[in-house]
Amino acid sequence: MLSNVLKFIRRRHANLRQAEHLYMVLVALVIGLGGGLFAVAFRKLIGLGNQVAWHDAEYTLDWIRSLPAWWKIVVPAVGGLICGLIIYYFAREAKGHGVPEVMEAVALRGGRIRPRVVIAKMLASATSIASGGSVGREGPIVQIGSAFGSSIGQWLGIDERRLRTLVGCGAAAGIAGTFNAPVAGALFAVEIILADFGVMQFSPIVIASVAATVVGHHYFGDIPAFEVPAYSLVHYNELFIYAVLGILAGLAALAFVRLLYWSEDLWDKPRIWPPLKTLAGGAIIGVIGIWFPQIFGVGYEAIEEALRGEMVWQLLFILVVVKIIAVSITIGSGGSGGIFAPSLFIGAMVGGAVGTVVNQFWPDSTAGPGAYALVGMAAVVGATTHAPITAIVIIFELTGDYKIMLPLMISTIVATLLATQLLTGSIYTIKLLRRGVDIHRGRDVSVLRHLLVRDELRSNVVTVLPGAGLMEVVAKFVEHPGTSIFVVDDNRRLLGVIAASQSRTVLTDASSFEAFIIAQDMMQETDYPTVSPDDTLADVMKRLARYRGEVPVVENGRLVGAIWPEDVIERYNAELFKRDMASSMVSTVSSGPRAEPLPAVENTSIVEFHVPGRFVGKSLGSLDIRNRYECTILLIKQQDSVGQEVLNAVPTADYIFQPGDVMLVMGPNANLRRLEHGE
Repeated sequence: MLSNVLKFIRRRHANLRQAEHLYMVLVALVIGLGGGLFAVAFRKLIGLGNQVAWHDAEYTLDWIRSLPAWWKIVVPAVGGLICGLIIYYFAREAKGHGVPEVMEAVALRGGRIRPRVVIAKMLASATSIASGGSVGREGPIVQIGSAFGSSIGQWLGIDERRLRTLVGCGAAAGIAGTFNAPVAGALFAVEIILADFGVMQFSPIVIASVAATVVGHHYFGDIPAFEVPAYSLVHYNELFIYAVLGILAGLAALAFVRLLYWSEDLWDKPRIWPPLKTLAGGAIIGVIGIWFPQIFGVGYEAIEEALRGEMVWQLLFILVVVKIIAVSITIGSGGSGGIFAPSLFIGAMVGGAVGTVVNQFWPDSTAGPGAYALVGMAAVVGATTHAPITAIVIIFELTGDYKIMLPLMISTIVATLLATQLLTGSIYTIKLLRRGVDIHRGRDVSVLRHLLVRDELRSNVVTVLPGAGLMEVVAKFVEHPGTSIFVVDDNRRLLGVIAASQSRTVLTDASSFEAFIIAQDMMQETDYPTVSPDDTLADVMKRLARYRGEVPVVENGRLVGAIWPEDVIERYNAELFKRDMASSMVSTVSSGPRAEPLPAVENTSIVEFHVPGRFVGKSLGSLDIRNRYECTILLIKQQDSVGQEVLNAVPTADYIFQPGDVMLVMGPNANLRRLEHGE
C-alpha cells in the first residue's frame, strides 16, 4: 500500500515538473511559508533569549540601565562564548552577517548551502543578539531562509539555475517576514542576492515574499517594524538639506564598512581558540553598554526614539560612532548577526542629528527630526549595500506615504553614488572580493592572480637614449614588432615611452621633422603604467583596461622587460581552459583512493586525494612531484574558512601546500599510490 502511494506521489511529481513555471511557483510558495515560519521562530527565539539573559524581565532600555555593571559585561561575554562554540563546532558558515555567504553560494556553488546552516545560524545569531551582541536579525534571517530554500531545492533534485532562484525565494521570505514589506523582500533578493531581474526569477520570489508576509501577519499582526512619524515636506528648499544628509550618510557608511573589515583583520591576527575571541568581543561590548546600552542587540528601541525626536543631537552623533565600533567588534571577533539593522541604526542617528540641528535654526521651514531620521535610514542602507532601490522601497513600505519619496530618492541616491565612488564594493561584496571572488562574474576575480610578471615578461625590449634622432626611432619601429619604444638613460633607467599611436603624425612624415625632433621630445613621461617583476598578471590586466601598449617592467628604477597585451590575453585564456577542464574532471572523479582510469592510456588514472601531511608547508617546486612521481597535478582544491571547497587554477611552482588541500592528479597507478601516502 505504502509503495503504491509513493509511486503515485513520484509520478505526480514528475508530471508536475513538466510545467516548469507552475512547479517553481508551488515550490516557492512552500519556501515562502517555511521561510516565514523560520523568521517567526527566530524572533521568538531571540525573545526567549532576552528573558533568560537579562534576568527574566522585559527587554527595554530602562530595564538594562537598571542592571548592575557586572551583569552588562557577563551576559554579552557568555553569549559570545556560546555563539563561538556553535559556530566552531557545528557550522562555520554561521559566522558573521551571512549575506556574503549566500551570495557566494549562488555565484560559485550553484545555490548549494548545507542544510545544517539553518539550525546553526538560528542558534548562533539568536544567542549573539539576545545576549547583547551589537548586530541585526535581518542578515541571519536571510541566510536561514536561503539555506532552507536551497535545502528544499536539493532535496527535490532541482538544477542549479532554478536552485539559485529558490535561494532568492528564501532570502526574500526572510526580509519580507522581518519588515512586513513584501515588495522590499523581493527586491532585496533580486537586487542583492541574485542581481537578476528576469521574469522567470522574479515571479517565484514575489510569491515567496508574499507568503512569508502572510505568515508574519498571522503571528505578529499587520504592524510595521517601526512606528513611523507623520511626514511632510514643509518647503522645497529642504531638498538641499536632504542632499547634504545624503553626503553625511555616505561618509558614515564608508566609515562603517572600513572599520568593520579593519576590525575583522585585527581579530584574525591572534592565533587563539576562536570561541575565546567571541568571549572577549562580548565582554568589550558589555563595557561599552554600561554607558551606551542603546548599542545592545538590534537597537530598534533606540531607532524609534530617534524617529520620535527624543534625543539631543550630541547624543545622536555619539551613538553613530559608538554603534560603528560596537558592530565592528561583534562581527570582527567572530560573532553572528546581520549588518542591515546596524545600518538602519546608524542612518537614523545621522538623520536625527541633522534634523535636530536644522530644525533648531529653521523651525518653520523644515520637518521634524524624525523625518530626517527616517530618510537617513534609507540613505545609509543604500550606501552600505549599494542597493538603493531596496533601501528606498523598504522605507516607503514602512510609511506608505508618497510624500516621502522625493527626499528618500535624493538622499539615498546621493549617499549611494558617494559610497560607490569611494568603495570598491558593497559591505557584502567586499568580503567576497577579499577572498578573490567576484560574484558578478561568478568566478575568481582573475585566474591570473597566482602568475607573476617575471615569468611572462619579454626581456628583449626596444630602447633608445633620450637624444636619439627621429630617424633612429623610425628605424626601431620598422625593425622590431610592437607599438612602443622605451626611452632609457645610460643606466637603463626608464625615462618615458614613445607610443606609435600617439606619434603617428611625426612618424608618417619623418623627413619634415628629422632635423629638430629627438626621442625625448616624443616620449610620454607620465601617462603610462609600470609593473614590477613581483606583481601578478592580474595587476597587469587591470592596467591594460586603461593602457593598450606594452607595459614596461621596472625593478629598482631600471627597465628589465615588458609585458605584451597579447601575452596576457593568451595566458588568461589558457588558464581559463585549464581550470574549466580540471573542474569538469572533478565532477567525474571519486574522492579517496579509488582512481578513474583513462580509457586511452594504459595503467594511468586521474585520482583526487588530500595532500599528504608531510607536504604541508612546502612549495610545489621544492617537492618536484613531476619528476619524483611522474605525476601531473591538474588542480588544487582549497577549503575556505567554513569548510567549503574553492576551485583554484593550476598552481605555480611556488604554491605552498596548506592543511586540507585536495589534489587532482594524473599519473601511473602505482606512482599515484606512492604520492597519496607521501612515500
